[in-house]
Amino acid sequence: MTQASPKQIRKRDGSVVAFEAAKIERAIAKALQATGLHDGELAASLADEVVRTLGDRYAGGMPGVEDVQDVVEQVLMAQGYPDVAKAYILYRQQRADVRGMKLLIGVEDDLKLGINAAKVLERRYLLRDEDGQVTETPKQLFWRVARAVAEAESTFDPTANIQEWENEFFDAMSSLEFLPNSPTLMNAGTDLGQLSACFVLPVEDSIPDIFDALKHAAIIHQSGGGTGFSFTRLRPEGDLVRSTKGIASGPVSFMRIFDMATGVMKQGGRRRGANMGILRADHPDISQFILAKKEEAAFANFNLSVAATDAFMEAVSTGAKWPLINPRTGTETRLVKADDIFDMIVNNAWLTGEPGLVYLDEINRHNPTPQLGAMEATNPCGELPLLPYESCNLGSINLARMVAGGKVKWERLREVVRIAIRFLDNVVEVNAFPLEATKRITLGNRKVGLGVMGLADALVELNIPYDSEEALDMAERIMQALSEEARRASAELAVERSPFPNFAGSAHDRASATELRNASLISIAPTGSISIIASCSSGIEPLFALAYVRNVMDQARLFEVNPCFERVARERGFFSQALMREVAQKGTLKGIDAVPEDVKRTFVTDYDIEPEWHVRMQAAFQGYTDNSVSKTVNLPSHASPEDMRRVYRLSYDLGCKGITAYRYGSRKRQVLYYRGDISEQAEPVPYVTADPEYGGGCLFGTCPF
Repeated sequence: MTQASPKQIRKRDGSVVAFEAAKIERAIAKALQATGLHDGELAASLADEVVRTLGDRYAGGMPGVEDVQDVVEQVLMAQGYPDVAKAYILYRQQRADVRGMKLLIGVEDDLKLGINAAKVLERRYLLRDEDGQVTETPKQLFWRVARAVAEAESTFDPTANIQEWENEFFDAMSSLEFLPNSPTLMNAGTDLGQLSACFVLPVEDSIPDIFDALKHAAIIHQSGGGTGFSFTRLRPEGDLVRSTKGIASGPVSFMRIFDMATGVMKQGGRRRGANMGILRADHPDISQFILAKKEEAAFANFNLSVAATDAFMEAVSTGAKWPLINPRTGTETRLVKADDIFDMIVNNAWLTGEPGLVYLDEINRHNPTPQLGAMEATNPCGELPLLPYESCNLGSINLARMVAGGKVKWERLREVVRIAIRFLDNVVEVNAFPLEATKRITLGNRKVGLGVMGLADALVELNIPYDSEEALDMAERIMQALSEEARRASAELAVERSPFPNFAGSAHDRASATELRNASLISIAPTGSISIIASCSSGIEPLFALAYVRNVMDQARLFEVNPCFERVARERGFFSQALMREVAQKGTLKGIDAVPEDVKRTFVTDYDIEPEWHVRMQAAFQGYTDNSVSKTVNLPSHASPEDMRRVYRLSYDLGCKGITAYRYGSRKRQVLYYRGDISEQAEPVPYVTADPEYGGGCLFGTCPF
């Protein structure tokens, strides 16, 4: 007589939890898929047999996790599925290896995250005691954040079911469907409580104003945020200083002070701050600004972008002269060829990866609150143009989790969008603002920036090549659904909580009778560390490699294979460890005969993709993004300055709000190396090798948020 299934199971750490037959079915389904069998009924039938066997064998007793796994292997063999049993055994060994590696590097993980994801959390996000010892687990981190953000519900409704929203927020984060920006993960539920990633600070043309901006930046960096500045208002080098009858040193010299101060600050005690420096193309010191990072060590804490207007881009196209204007007097200092400035921008970007461009007129055409002034600067990664003192909170939906069975889970995508918009609006409410001026304008506009990550993973699951018209169409469909649902969610919050205070006179007020809770809603960030936590591709970037070695810590390196590529290789019968090593050595599937052509076409990586497709993908997302889109166009080492010029020009023609491009190898220090390249240790690397927090995108740095 078959006994009832066990009620409880003993985990490896000795704790006792409820027995869940569904977990057995999922594990068997994965093993079936690894051998090319997508049969849900078979997985359920085999799982039932495992449960029956456990009931007979452990009648009245309590099996351990290893006992259950032993029975799964035995049932698979007895039922005539030796290949499936082998796949299950391999998976079991891989999980054991992961547990061993986590133990080796001192990471406690109660969510079964990837090794590097757990290490990133341990290194940057988990709370520590006064002795520096980690005091929470990844699951506890997500509960801490969910609890702190859900507390905002009581502000709007004293009878609100806070626990319900705490559970919703926790589920969205712990399932890795949605993650907020780093300061929220780090600081929610702590005494610091500063949750915003992005700030813009004004820099006016006086010594008191300049050093006020420096002081405010230091406060923001200490709290975990990054800062953007326009230095355009500062008088040029050599200009008159009336108060002292002296000579001005110019904006680039003051930028050095900001850079040095940032270098000694720590973001919330975890890392250095990050800045964006912007100068208009008509500033007399534009040449010094463009060349400011020609030496690799210069301005290490700054990203630089030239602010280009429509008039400037038109002058570049026509070969016209371009006036340089003294911002102190408003008078023309000299005429230059606009194309000479543009060539200087392009050539230096080819040499060093900077400066990028931001298109001021395009940004301000979409300024949601023009009655409050024009936007002159962006956050450090460029995806958020903001008004002076304004801040914004970011979050990203993991598109890799929004695809199943070769289809987009449209309904779940919309559900997560609604949860995320409410979460981000709550963040605005519970945030501990570092500056009173920031609190005032941020609460007035309540801007949020919901974006995506895992695009490349989702496209692979949909069997769509990144560099294809089908991919652009899918990107637009996803973003249209996300944008429309975000707007609906914000409109409902406006009814429930009131519209943002500066709604009257805003672009939304003029364009529609629908009131919104948030002045802006959508922003595509590079994601950086949070995509590592979610084990997905970064932002909207292509896959950077299919197999590679990750430098997890000083003496620990981890060989990683894209899980979707590995699954397809096993299903199609061309998987081998030797093949994975070859892929990790080449960094691409090109020239590897063992991989079928249709698989090569789907699994394109960064350097398989022509630059035009990078820009077109950015433009596809920009069409449904009311803030901006952060993306890096990575070019191969043999790319020419003319290739860089076409990228910059195309980005403007397609309506992007800015552009950043990087030519591989143009800096000595990178966060990704291909086989044979010389790393910082002056040793040729044998495989594609990535730094701990590199997930795709810019190769000479990592996204700080």
